[in-house]
Amino acid sequence: MEYDFVPISQRSPLRWPNGKRVAIMLTTNFEYWDAVRPTPDRYYPGGPGIVGGDLPGNVFDSPNYTWREYGQRVGVWRMFDVFDAAGVPSTCTMNAKMGIERRAVIDAALERSWEILAHNYVQSDLLTDFYFDAAKEREVIRETLRVYREVCGRPARGWLSSSLRQTMNTIDILAEEGLLFTTDLLNDDQPYLVRTRSGKPMVSVPYTSEVNDFTVFMRQGMDVDGALTVFREQLDWLRQEAADRDSGRFMNIGLHPHVIGQPFRIRALRDFIDYAKGFDDIWFATREEIAEWYLQNHEAHIPPKKA
Repeated sequence: MEYDFVPISQRSPLRWPNGKRVAIMLTTNFEYWDAVRPTPDRYYPGGPGIVGGDLPGNVFDSPNYTWREYGQRVGVWRMFDVFDAAGVPSTCTMNAKMGIERRAVIDAALERSWEILAHNYVQSDLLTDFYFDAAKEREVIRETLRVYREVCGRPARGWLSSSLRQTMNTIDILAEEGLLFTTDLLNDDQPYLVRTRSGKPMVSVPYTSEVNDFTVFMRQGMDVDGALTVFREQLDWLRQEAADRDSGRFMNIGLHPHVIGQPFRIRALRDFIDYAKGFDDIWFATREEIAEWYLQNHEAHIPPKKA
């Protein structure tokens, strides 16, 4: 994996299709945690819990497990209602075990023709667990992609690692396994190309840990109006910047059904979508659309460096 450091001020203008200024990706994460694991070690939960304190993997953490399961049983369906009413898609991510254990959620997204990215095998395992074992990392990725194809009926095109924890080998492995884009890198408001050891280019379509329901609600303790302010401020500034520089931007919101899907938080999602729909220069995009377009147009944006 290798990419060039090209500051945004040194790039040519990025011109989205149809003259759009900002591409918005509303990312719904379909994530699955095992209830228990056969280990006395601390069980990594894949994100902050609602009840503090760590338990070993072989002890059932009832409040934290069932809090997350609320998103699968209730919260995500509330989100589906919001997206359906607004007539906009979500770009989704899926652990392989989510596809195995919570198929009804995945089927609902597929029925809507929404994009789904591969999101590791299970949320509580990290690719960095195999940082020094590339063969084992490839095995996990391949099994994830096998389940993805079985559940979704097509090969995966994009990837998001659990908790964004990739290794220095991950993107190279993904390219070798036929994927088009990665979402693990957090370093831009525009797509860019990543070089790989196989010579197959990968498009980076970054995720976000800041404009994210976990961050604004759980880590920063904002209420629904505070979160809505964050979402709107992000869009407003990007739209103005895109206009001033005549160069498109993209905006991602990371969403988790057990967080934003709570009744007292869901209005932040609904009201933001309504706000964004008020502008005619917004593209509610999937990452695959962005990646495919960028692969064809990247030389007009960031020309490859001469050898």
